Amino acid sequence: MMTGAADQLDQSPPLLVSVVVPAWNAANRLPRCLRGLAGQQDLPGRLEILVVDDGSTDGTAAAAREAGGEALRVIVREERGGPAAARNQGIVEANGSIVLFTDADCIPDPRFVSEICRPLLDDPAVAGVKGAYRTTQRSLAARFAQAEFEERYRLMSRQESIDFVDTYAAAFRRRVLDEVGHFDTSFPVPNNEDVDLSYRIAAAGHRMAFAPAAVVVHRHRPTLASYLRLKVSRGFWRMKVYRRYPGKAAGDSYTPRSMKVQLAALAGALAAAAAGLVVPPAVWLSLLLLLVFAASTVPFAFDLLRRDPVLALLSPLLLVLRAAALLTGMAAGFLRFMPFLGGTDR
Repeated sequence: MMTGAADQLDQSPPLLVSVVVPAWNAANRLPRCLRGLAGQQDLPGRLEILVVDDGSTDGTAAAAREAGGEALRVIVREERGGPAAARNQGIVEANGSIVLFTDADCIPDPRFVSEICRPLLDDPAVAGVKGAYRTTQRSLAARFAQAEFEERYRLMSRQESIDFVDTYAAAFRRRVLDEVGHFDTSFPVPNNEDVDLSYRIAAAGHRMAFAPAAVVVHRHRPTLASYLRLKVSRGFWRMKVYRRYPGKAAGDSYTPRSMKVQLAALAGALAAAAAGLVVPPAVWLSLLLLLVFAASTVPFAFDLLRRDPVLALLSPLLLVLRAAALLTGMAAGFLRFMPFLGGTDR
């Protein structure tokens, strides 16, 4: 009979789990994360926490040492190398056969570690596990971002295997990370380096799973402007990933089909509107594609109607802005990374 994670963690010899937290100028945020990790309910004495201070200038390492306990190790990098490099150093320094990741601005739920380890302990074929965000913010942008994540969580919950584990709440078998080569440090910012790693793990034939009960509390971008800037950046770096895995541009386990439709419809509508300056009938195609876009927003808005009617009412406009921001970043990334345009993978 298959036993649960808590039962297996009580077996001897004790299982050692390593949690890697990359941190850059996170002195004000990091203590809450570390207190959350120190309060984990199912792994007393069997958890090590590695904070990798990535060249901070604000006393992050000192804040970590002050907040941490016996399970904490602080690794200080003299120069900032980015989150991929920081996580890689954490992997190398880790002693656990399971390596977890979360971010300095996340506060893990008391059962985060046990829940994210559960699929790995219950099924030896699982190589990686993805957890979930929750937020307490009430700004419009933060509520919209959380609604986006929840749409994706519903999608992933229906799948036995996924191809994307993002590092705000992630667990991997150490041997699999060593096999595929860790994070690619040519991603210099916290953006899509986890997508690249996940696709590499999936391409190697490994299975990954979603654990919706493995929750961390997070602060999303609080303003619409900061949210849209993030989406531009997401689109830009995703093109670097698509250069390596072009098949993923058509779909993955994480992206709702409606988003693909919206991106295609808005791009087509803009192109048709531009063509309409020369060929006036093309304007009708532009209007048709905008109607397709509008229709694709209905399920998202309808799902929000009872929970957040104001957000539901505004969601079609917000989805247009999201698509526009993503397309802007993707266009810039296309010019930067596509080889037939002389682009580079660096």
